[in-house]
Amino acid sequence: MSFPLFTVEQVRQMDQQATAATGITGFDLMRRAGQALFQQLQQMVSKNDTVHIFCGAGNNAGDGYVLATLLIESGVNPRVYTLVDVSKLSGDGLRAYEKYNEVGELSTTLPAVLDSGVIVDALVGTGLSKPLTGAFLAAVELINASGLTVLSVDVPSGLNANTGCASAGSVQADTTLSFIALKRGLFTADGVQHSGEVLLDDLSVDSQILVNQTAEAQLLVFELMKKNLLPRAKNTHKGDFGHVLMLGGCCGYSGAIRMTGEAALRAGAGLVSVATRQEHAAFINIARPELMCHGVNTSAEFFALAKRCDLLAVGPGLGQTPWSETLFEATLELNKPMVLDADALNMLAKSPEKRDNWVLTPHPAEAARLLGCSTMDIQQDRFAAIKQLQQQYGGVVVLKGAGSLVNDGVVISVCTAGNPGMASAGMGDVLTGIIAALVAQKHPLSEATKLAVMIHALAGDRAAKNGEKGLLASDLMTSIRELVNDY
Repeated sequence: MSFPLFTVEQVRQMDQQATAATGITGFDLMRRAGQALFQQLQQMVSKNDTVHIFCGAGNNAGDGYVLATLLIESGVNPRVYTLVDVSKLSGDGLRAYEKYNEVGELSTTLPAVLDSGVIVDALVGTGLSKPLTGAFLAAVELINASGLTVLSVDVPSGLNANTGCASAGSVQADTTLSFIALKRGLFTADGVQHSGEVLLDDLSVDSQILVNQTAEAQLLVFELMKKNLLPRAKNTHKGDFGHVLMLGGCCGYSGAIRMTGEAALRAGAGLVSVATRQEHAAFINIARPELMCHGVNTSAEFFALAKRCDLLAVGPGLGQTPWSETLFEATLELNKPMVLDADALNMLAKSPEKRDNWVLTPHPAEAARLLGCSTMDIQQDRFAAIKQLQQQYGGVVVLKGAGSLVNDGVVISVCTAGNPGMASAGMGDVLTGIIAALVAQKHPLSEATKLAVMIHALAGDRAAKNGEKGLLASDLMTSIRELVNDY
């Protein structure tokens, strides 16, 4: 279903294991990295393009120097800039520089402007420990202001490859060529914006070394997941595909629960009931007659509806009024599977509890309330945040945002589909409906959630073909139906 993602520390261990097990040297791996960069660059440059290579210190710079040497040997004269005193280089990076110095020239002064060519970012790799300053920051600003195509070596300089958090000065790459294994920070938070297209070259490291490392994260790939979306048998009826009861739509927010209900229907739920404010019931029935909409005022009325359903979807447009609180507390008296979103999460944050049979779907601000911290804390390390959320609340947790994360307590899954146009009202309500529908159709909780996150994101991408600005949550409905039928 996925491709494994690793931490920086794990990839370093793989590097060390490769040299220890096979006798290959660190410099051999550096030469392979340089060759991989050379091959990738051939696909990005035209005959007369100037190649600008920015080198810092350490192995990342060493990769850049190997690339520069290969370019010269092929008849291309790159412009190579160093941001450090080369006398302070050591190890394999020094060796790579010395070989380059035999054939090429080096500039210690940054150009005033870059107006043509292609840029190779070999400034800072996975060893980043603090925000870039001084000459490094100036180089990043020069690169980003150029508008030229940028190839980053292993990781865009300034980006934390573990968390995906970018420092104030971080390279905006068009392509990132990652080595040995994929680093998890390239695919979430700022990593989505800064990494561009992420490619992998394993440098011919024995695949068994990767297998020996337990990946705490994985990249979701719909083409590998959709085999779980089976066609329906001929002799079936609506009851075979589950009955979802949705709770939400307080005053002013009836549209939220209506979209959640429609998304569940479009994703294949057999029956969808909606429990909402009395004054909204008739309107929702008219707007989407396939929904069975009921006005409820008391816990008893809600329990009467819940007896007939298989699971609950709670929160879209729920509000935090006395009506909302009464009915949310009623849901917690039931032991049915449920999907919680929006104000259901905000009320859960006030009275935390842990369950195995629910899915929580917070955006960063809701996650911050659940953990009693700031939104900035969540975004600085989304992997740590979702791990803590799952440990504290149980079940399956979705941390929404760029590079949405799903944690089922076993592995953290990363969804790279989706787009900024989906940062609009109602998108989370639609996701809640898709998750509920797939759970209703008897997909296991974890599988249903991962599938739903992918379907939701891909539907958003299809809808964005007409432009990201102005994208509405309801624009996803047609694509949701198409995707759940993509066996």
